[in-house]
Amino acid sequence: MTGMKWVSEELKALEENKRLIPIKTLDGPQGSRVKIGNKEYLNMCSNNYLGLANHPEVRQAAIEAIKKYGVGAGAVRSIAGTMSIHEELEKKVAAFKHMPSSVVYQGGLLANIAAIPVLVGKEDLIFSEELNHASIIDGVRLSSAKRIVYKHLDMEDLRKQLQAHRNEGKKALIISDGVFSMDGDITPLPEMVKLGEEFDAMTYVDDAHGEGVLGDHGRGIVDHFHLAGKVDIEMGTFSKAIGAMGGFVAGSEDLMNLMKQKSRPFLFSSALDPAEVGAVMKSIEIMEKDDSLLKKLWHNSSLLKSELSKIGFSTGNSKTPITPVMIGKEKDTLDLSKVLYEEHSVFASPIVYPTVAQGTSRIRLMPSALHSENDIMRTVEAFQKAGKKLGLV
Repeated sequence: MTGMKWVSEELKALEENKRLIPIKTLDGPQGSRVKIGNKEYLNMCSNNYLGLANHPEVRQAAIEAIKKYGVGAGAVRSIAGTMSIHEELEKKVAAFKHMPSSVVYQGGLLANIAAIPVLVGKEDLIFSEELNHASIIDGVRLSSAKRIVYKHLDMEDLRKQLQAHRNEGKKALIISDGVFSMDGDITPLPEMVKLGEEFDAMTYVDDAHGEGVLGDHGRGIVDHFHLAGKVDIEMGTFSKAIGAMGGFVAGSEDLMNLMKQKSRPFLFSSALDPAEVGAVMKSIEIMEKDDSLLKKLWHNSSLLKSELSKIGFSTGNSKTPITPVMIGKEKDTLDLSKVLYEEHSVFASPIVYPTVAQGTSRIRLMPSALHSENDIMRTVEAFQKAGKKLGLV
């Protein structure tokens, strides 16, 4: 094992700098409460927005898919891994998103890595939002296109960057998260689309935190802004509100056919397993049929933010259920999370540098449709007591 000494040194450095992430292991399914180490905690940090990850109908759909199609796809999509259930899901996703066509992938990160290098290459340009998700950044790097970063939510800066650089490349792509996962704010998509049209640039939105949360019955940010047919590429994930695993890219039929010919995760990684596909389809059916879970999610979100504000905590500029409780200092944030967990049995993860900028550390709360009003008020009470103990409120 020569040449591997650096591994232990790097781990030690992370620990010394208080940046070693502790992994908590759940013994059971996702829900409003989770069991960790034989103790029950109020779960306030899961992306299971609608509670579908353990929904009985979704679980049964996964079981039925296994009975019909087996456990694994057994091959990449381009050889022998495409099953009728994959194509059925792709049609369902396209219809749900009001897009002509879609392609499903094994995860949201893989969907971005799949799509971006197909859209642009070394002779092209990418105008990328400065707070875009790591998977977008990785996809941009793999594309070899020239990257121009524009300021967060700043369409005037995007215009300036387009004016200054658009003629430097053949094709151009404007790409942004729809909902920003650390802050809960929303990209000004209508303005982004107009700039794309004005400067002959493709528009691409990562709707990972918009699926199941924004728009009619949770159709996402494009539906939220009534922009059907205006955004060239929509990317999304099945691992958050939809409660399963996988990702997708949606767009024109020709573009999706090109994705099947050129995107590397489609060509070189085995297809999404049938159980996940079956589960995703059932989740979408539930979302289409009934929006009561969506309404409950937003009710809980509004209540949580309102009550936290009353006791002196700021939730930043969030416009979605993502609720960042802004603390500032890393040590204060880590201490608050620890007190919440150990003394109040509230599972609420700290978000610190380098995930967010120094001085902007926060506890990111994720209310769900599964939480009761009592759960929300218990969380607020825990924050009040822990905050007073640490001198934060």
